[in-house]
Amino acid sequence: MNELRYVYAVTRPFDGVLPDGVRGLDGEPPRLLHHGDLVAVVSPVPAGDFAEAPLKKHLEDLDWLTATARAHEAVIGAMTTVTCTVPLRLATVCVDDSGVRRLLDAGHDRFLQTLDRLEGRVEWGGKVYAEPEPAPAPRPEPSEPAGGAPATGRDYLRRRLSRRQAREGVWERADALARTLHAELSQRAQAAALHRPQDSRLSESPGQNVLNAAYLVPRERSEEFVAEVGRLTPEEGGVRVELTGPWAPYSFAGHAGQPDTAGQAGAADTAGKAGAADREEAAG
Repeated sequence: MNELRYVYAVTRPFDGVLPDGVRGLDGEPPRLLHHGDLVAVVSPVPAGDFAEAPLKKHLEDLDWLTATARAHEAVIGAMTTVTCTVPLRLATVCVDDSGVRRLLDAGHDRFLQTLDRLEGRVEWGGKVYAEPEPAPAPRPEPSEPAGGAPATGRDYLRRRLSRRQAREGVWERADALARTLHAELSQRAQAAALHRPQDSRLSESPGQNVLNAAYLVPRERSEEFVAEVGRLTPEEGGVRVELTGPWAPYSFAGHAGQPDTAGQAGAADTAGKAGAADREEAAG
């Protein structure tokens, strides 16, 4: 079999058409596969790339994975503008249309429950970063040379202590803000999810990620939610708050049903994590 079916998302039948310009992994508009009271958003993809063995190899190719993740999320983002969807994991692949129907049957009730829960809601991402700055050089003691270099071991230790205290102060403020921000935003959201802090080496975002959370918010209350984040954001330096969104509610979709993938589930799960990271990096 030369072609497989890539599944981006699941929705209900809806009035209207896909937004102009949306393209799937094959460069063509995705297809809507109707099955009872559910619809799968799919594209044909080559087995040479998405069957189990080649997919595992592609997972080691960051450029390929990034391009796939962006196309995946572009389709879901476009779908979100016209209807409520359940986003599926990156690299959810079925053998053929019958496999897609089996996917819909297997997760039927959970898909419908999730659609009910996500209807009219969007995801906002909230992050807090600690950005310690080097402590200002202490005023030189009379015993120190004019250039400010420490003249004694005592001077050196005093400077090290000053810098450490400055860093610890930033970490304490960042931790306190993260706790307060998450508590306040969780009260204003219908659901909240804590994710593992991002590795700054991968996200290329300055500072150390202290809070990485997602919030499910009614679309009509998004403006109020954004304003609350602004109110809670401190003006002092060393601590940074970042708000991203609105997104399709990835963090609250769950995995309603599993694809008939002939052994690709493990690879798809790994790819899904990479796709989520790519989304966060693009937002940042």
